[in-house]
Amino acid sequence: MAFKTNFRRREIKFLITEAEAKEILLFMSDKIVPDAYGKSTVKSLYFDTPSFRLIRRSLEKPIYKEKFRLRCYGDFNDKTKVFAEIKKKYKSVVYKRRIVLNEAEMLSFLENGPPDGNDPTEKEISFFFKRYENLKPAMLISCEREAYFAKNDDGLRFTFDRNIVYRDHDLSLQSERYGTPVMNEGQVLMEVKAEGALPLWVCRMLSERKMYKQSFSKYGRAYIDTLLKAKIAVQTAKGE
Repeated sequence: MAFKTNFRRREIKFLITEAEAKEILLFMSDKIVPDAYGKSTVKSLYFDTPSFRLIRRSLEKPIYKEKFRLRCYGDFNDKTKVFAEIKKKYKSVVYKRRIVLNEAEMLSFLENGPPDGNDPTEKEISFFFKRYENLKPAMLISCEREAYFAKNDDGLRFTFDRNIVYRDHDLSLQSERYGTPVMNEGQVLMEVKAEGALPLWVCRMLSERKMYKQSFSKYGRAYIDTLLKAKIAVQTAKGE
């Protein structure tokens, strides 16, 4: 399977109900096809500094922000491909560059840091790790995803994420999927990903259903939730 390694696109997010997701998928059924992974589990291991510099900066909603993660799809085995990804956002445009690792390369990455090769993305990842000292796995987030692309435009994609959970321990892509939910039961995170302007039929679909984009960061929500839990634990210990 050939993997795309460079992306430049807009990613528009909508928090919808399960009923809305089913209705939208039915409406688009003759316009979309499943992507290479179709329905799958997605695991993302986010890296950060000990002070959580990257996610704290992201939550400030700056004009430019960046993050790094390891990601895999489906149940992990010795044939699983792991993507080492730098994701940047500037003025609402997302830029993503990634390299593909096998299991041995992933374990080496976790132990020794990124490869220092001649590939441009490898060099970029190495520079990223030098810029942000002491980057370590900080949060593991997983979800159940349905992914599609438009029949006449493979740069137009739709993803539907359900049962998004996180944990800040047992930070291994090889472990089972479990954790604390970041959404209410029955909610679905829909993303529309487009390399250019949205087609008119997509704009009409969203407008007619009164669906409006909103800011949603899986890692951001997970980080805030851990802060709230820590605050509650301290208050409980103090008897407040």
